[in-house]
Amino acid sequence: MTAPLPAAGRTTVRRLAGLLHRRPRLRLSLLITAPLLWLAVLYLGSLGVLFVSAFWTTDSFTSEVVKTWSTDNFHDLLTTPVFREVILRSVGVALAVTALCAVIAFPLAFYTARVARPRWRPLLVVAILTPLWASYLVKVYAWRLILSEGGLADWMLKPFGLSGPGFGLPAAVLTLTYLWLPYMILPIHTALEQLPSGLLDASADLGARPSRTFRSVVLPMVLPSVAAGSVFTFSLSLGDYITVQIVGGKTQLIGNLVYSNIELNQPMAAALGTVPVVVIVLYLLAMRRTGALSSL
Repeated sequence: MTAPLPAAGRTTVRRLAGLLHRRPRLRLSLLITAPLLWLAVLYLGSLGVLFVSAFWTTDSFTSEVVKTWSTDNFHDLLTTPVFREVILRSVGVALAVTALCAVIAFPLAFYTARVARPRWRPLLVVAILTPLWASYLVKVYAWRLILSEGGLADWMLKPFGLSGPGFGLPAAVLTLTYLWLPYMILPIHTALEQLPSGLLDASADLGARPSRTFRSVVLPMVLPSVAAGSVFTFSLSLGDYITVQIVGGKTQLIGNLVYSNIELNQPMAAALGTVPVVVIVLYLLAMRRTGALSSL
């Protein structure tokens, strides 16, 4: 058995407990000190190192990093047509995936939150979350089999005289939409579930048609949750590179360029890595005006 604390030790513990009880701010500060240190040192520190190393250069003969301050990497990003094209394509893919997720997620979330019987709603939510339990690579390679020549997509479209999209940019957008769709459904489902039924009844009593009720009542209240879900779908799609390598064919996104430059030109890879960070920060600032961050 553990020996009991001496009287002096018990007195010290009581005083410390009383001090923490009387000063909730001190108690809160002690609780969040460790997470804040982790955020500042490991997360923000690594981003700082990434940003600083983007200003270094590489010896063209040995490929060794030369810690000399230079803006050549960012100049190349802005002036080289290939880099500009890849950056714009990456942002376009992220926006396309976000738009598709919103279009698909809204009717699914409306059914699970407002139409389905209450006893079935938890099971439907579990069904929506089930794909997240599977391995990322397993899901991507499953889509590779579906979209491959002679695969399930070709088999289903063959009676209509059509064929599957194959590997390329459409395949990458389709696969990313499947991967991140649950992150859009859940916030919309929560918002629709919390939507007061009295508002819908009042709109109907005032003679509003369903389309008018959707535009004037439902959409304004659910829009912050749609924006909250878009934060996940946009950021996850913008930083993805494995899906594009597996089903994207010859398509290149920012992540692929970072991966290909990490061995030969680390400063350029760091400069490319700062692009998604800057784009996501700008996107978060834009979404903040919609109230999306409070819905996360």
